[in-house]
Amino acid sequence: MGEHPSPGPAVAACAEAERIEELEPEAEERPPPAPEDFDPGNTGYISTGKFRSLLESHSSKLDPHKREVLLALADSQANGQICYQDFVNLMSNKRSNSFRQAILQGNRRLCSKALLEEKGLNLSQRLIRHVAYETLPREIDRKWYYDSYTCCPPPWFMITVTLLEVAFFLYNGVSLDQFVLQVTHPRYLKNSLVYHPQLRAQAWRYLTYIFMHAGIEHLGLNVVLQLLVGVPLEMVHGATRIGLVYVAGVVAGSLAVSVADMTAPVVGSSGGVYALVSAHLANIVMNWSGMKCQFKLLRMAVALICMSMEFGRAVWLRFHPSAYPPCPHPSFVAHLGGVAVGITLGVVVLRNYEQRLQDQSLWWIFVAMYTVFVLFAVFWNIFAYTLLDLKLPPPP
Repeated sequence: MGEHPSPGPAVAACAEAERIEELEPEAEERPPPAPEDFDPGNTGYISTGKFRSLLESHSSKLDPHKREVLLALADSQANGQICYQDFVNLMSNKRSNSFRQAILQGNRRLCSKALLEEKGLNLSQRLIRHVAYETLPREIDRKWYYDSYTCCPPPWFMITVTLLEVAFFLYNGVSLDQFVLQVTHPRYLKNSLVYHPQLRAQAWRYLTYIFMHAGIEHLGLNVVLQLLVGVPLEMVHGATRIGLVYVAGVVAGSLAVSVADMTAPVVGSSGGVYALVSAHLANIVMNWSGMKCQFKLLRMAVALICMSMEFGRAVWLRFHPSAYPPCPHPSFVAHLGGVAVGITLGVVVLRNYEQRLQDQSLWWIFVAMYTVFVLFAVFWNIFAYTLLDLKLPPPP
């Protein structure tokens, strides 16, 4: 029988990637053996010379962005060898911390043409490029995202949460016959989704309060920020990570109220919204020189003004004479809980695009801090209200 032609690098890598996904975690740390054509000694490494020749012979089959990253990888190897695992990671749209370091060391060639200079892009390609420049501070990450994003799945989490919030608001508006300052209606707090201090044993209220808003002025600003900031972040970082930050901000917000403003109810999604926006703004500030979004100073100022207006509205409402005394209007402390989550857990998530969070020591530090806060708040809700002999407003 005649010899079969050797497979192209993309085909071989994808086949190898499927096998690697089934390995145990400890086995993933060792580089897999490369095919014999690439690595006769079965060492798991490919010489840069052979690697370059493979790229040249198959360059027409590779995406230009991936070819540039592969060349940058070859440029960065002083020892003349490339780990085959790194090659597989790239071709199967996966990366590791060691791979990023190798790429960053050799990114001089990669950055010879910025993604912003690409011409002839259609509308969807320009949108993806715009999102990349809005959220990612490194050119290599922007090129990687532009190359690998497929819109499958779409940013469903933020869109679904927003639609649910709007639907619940419209339902309450019709049932209460009031859309502006709904929170002043005498029957507003009777809804089973609102967090109320007398009903704090009903654990779902610490989360479901996001579907109740004080009025159309409250809902409108939260929805705008969720869509303008949350959707692009989800397109880049995925529903799991952005959903984690959002939900962590929501829970931290209601728990913060139960500790710091013990007699007040909570409504609105501001805890989750402020977590995302605070993380995004902090990421821009920390990577100021790398962020290439247009008018970033002006846009940061606009975002801060919007957040300040919403926070000011919440503070004013909290101390405004209540429509259902002796229970006060909803608290503003949830906003601060969201900000705290955003500048801790949120920043770590946004700064580690495509990297495993479990490999980041800072991630575990902030997770431990968040866990300690949650446990403290739980015990506080169980014991502090009785020990302090606090007089709570009657249940709605």
